[in-house]
Amino acid sequence: MHHGGKRNEALLKAFKAAGAAVDECPKIKSHGDRLAFIRNEVRLAGGRIAADAATALLEAVGNDLRDLSSAASQLVSDFGGTVDAEAVARFYRGQAEANGFAVADKVMVGDMTGSLETLRWALSRGVAHVLIADAIADGIRTAARVKSLNARSGDLARTLGMPFWKVDKASSHARGWSIEGLQQAVAVAAELNADVKGAAASADYALERAVRRIIGVRAATAGRR
Repeated sequence: MHHGGKRNEALLKAFKAAGAAVDECPKIKSHGDRLAFIRNEVRLAGGRIAADAATALLEAVGNDLRDLSSAASQLVSDFGGTVDAEAVARFYRGQAEANGFAVADKVMVGDMTGSLETLRWALSRGVAHVLIADAIADGIRTAARVKSLNARSGDLARTLGMPFWKVDKASSHARGWSIEGLQQAVAVAAELNADVKGAAASADYALERAVRRIIGVRAATAGRR
């Protein structure tokens, strides 16, 4: 591979003089070029893809061409050659939306399966461990502040200096928690913060373990003070 410029240019010329074939592979930068790449990969795999399905696949998988190529051939293989938006959704449900806040939202409502699935999607997309840990900690802290005041959302927003939507979401999260449970969850989140910053041998494992512990705390302390 030769990325242009002067470096190794003489070697490239020598290869060409010796009869080597050269494939030009210009960089794919624009959204439209990536969609065209997806369509071409599907066609090379012997299939067809609808326009909305190509867009959905790009949103779900991201911009890495190797990942897109692999996804295109896999979808053609598994869905008999015709790829539509429903097929993309079945394979990549939740991946595009997977981030630290999505993980935190599912943790706070006690959704074990959804939390772990979203966490794994987020990690596979390259979301930083620290960002996920911070989002979980923020969700717990905000729910604890809202729970401790026990006031209406409008009053809470003014008292806490938070936007109404954030207070409203925290109030919804806090309903399934006791004060004792939130205190325990804060301690788990603090331990997780240290783990993802180097204290743990595996940050992936530390996140999954913390998610399981926090949801376990929620279930064990429900109905208490």
